[in-house]
Amino acid sequence: MSDTKQAEQKPSRRKFLAAAVTGSVGVAAAGFPMIAKAQAGPISMRWQSTWPAKDIFHEYALDFAKKVNDMTGGDLKIEVLPAGAVVPAFGLLEAVQKGTLDGGHGVLGYHYGKQNALALWNSGPAFGMDANMLLSWHKYGGGQELLAKLYASIGMTNVQSFLYGPMATQPLGWFKKPVTKPEDFKGLKYRTNGLAIDLFTAMGAAVNALPGGEIVPAMDRGLLDAAEFNNATSDRLLGFPDVSKVCMLQSYHQSAETFEIMFNKTKYDALPAKLKSIIAGSVEAASADMSWKAIDRYSKDYIELQTKDKVKFYKTPDAVLQTQLVLWDAILEKKSAENPMFKEIVASQRAFAERAVKWDQDTIISRRMAMNHFFGAKPAAPKKG
Repeated sequence: MSDTKQAEQKPSRRKFLAAAVTGSVGVAAAGFPMIAKAQAGPISMRWQSTWPAKDIFHEYALDFAKKVNDMTGGDLKIEVLPAGAVVPAFGLLEAVQKGTLDGGHGVLGYHYGKQNALALWNSGPAFGMDANMLLSWHKYGGGQELLAKLYASIGMTNVQSFLYGPMATQPLGWFKKPVTKPEDFKGLKYRTNGLAIDLFTAMGAAVNALPGGEIVPAMDRGLLDAAEFNNATSDRLLGFPDVSKVCMLQSYHQSAETFEIMFNKTKYDALPAKLKSIIAGSVEAASADMSWKAIDRYSKDYIELQTKDKVKFYKTPDAVLQTQLVLWDAILEKKSAENPMFKEIVASQRAFAERAVKWDQDTIISRRMAMNHFFGAKPAAPKKG
C-alpha cells in the first residue's frame, strides 16, 4: 500500500476533534459510554426496613442491598435505614407508595390493617406448607398475580413487590411458665401480628400487635405477659432472654412466613432493563443466601440461649396445635365470607398445598430418624457372658 493511500485512510485529528465538538450529545454518548456514565452518575435509592438495626432481619435487608449494589457495579446504590429512621415500621407501605422512601424490606403481615388477606403470605394457615412451598406457590401457582390484584384493590398501585426469604416455623413464643393446654391463653396479654391476631384472640388472649423493637420493653414493663417474634437469633438479639426464660417451640400461627422487598414503582419502572434483571436475580440469590445463613445462625443461637442465657425450651403440646388448626377453619370461613379476595387467595393456596404437601410428605425422608440414629443416645452394648 502506498504512502498516499495510507494518508487518505488515516483519519485527520483535526476532523475528529471537530466532529466531537459539533456532533450531537447522543452520538457522543454512544461513542463514549463511560463519559455518559460519569455524567449521569449512579442511581441512588433510600430504603428503610421494618426491623431494629441490631436484628438479623435488618442484616438480611442489608445483604440484599449489597448484592444489588455489587452486581450493578455501583450503577444502583441502595441505602437501607432501620425501622423508625423515616417512618414507623407499620408505615412502610404508604411511604413507598408515596415515594417518601424508594423502597423497603418487611413482611406482608405488617399491612394486615389495610387488607387482612395480605397476611395470608405470612401468618395464615398455609395448609401444611412451609415457607419455601409458599414461595413456590407465589411464583408458579398464581400468588404473584393475586398479590398484585390485592394491592390494586387497596390503591397501592405504585408499589413493586418481590417476595423472598423463606422463614423457619416460628416458636409459639416466650412465656412466664410453660404452656400445657389451650386454656392457658385465656386472658393472656400476648403479642403477635397479621392473621395470628385472629387466631390467638379466638384462643382467648388479649392480643397486641407491636413491631419487633417494642416487644421486649413491653414485656419488661408488664404490658405483655407473653410474645412471639420469630427465631432464636432475632429473639436473642432483641433481648427476650432478659424478660423470660421459657420458650415454647412449634406453632401453626406462622409456619410459612416470607419477607417482602418493595420498590416505589415509579422509580423502579424508570430503571434500565438491565438493572431490573439484576434486581430480579438478586432477589432469588438473597433468598437462597438468607435461608442458608439462617440455618447457621439460628442453630448457633439456639445452643447459646440454652447454655449462656439459661433458657428452657419446650415443645408446644399437641392439644394446643390441634386447637390452632380447628380455629383456623372457623377464621378462614368467616373471612372468606366477608372478603372475596381473601376467599380467592385461600382457594389458590389450598389447591397448591394439597398436591405440594402430599408430594413432600411422601418423598422427603425423616430427619428425626436420622438425628436419633447419629446423635441420639446409643444403646448400651450387651454384656459378655
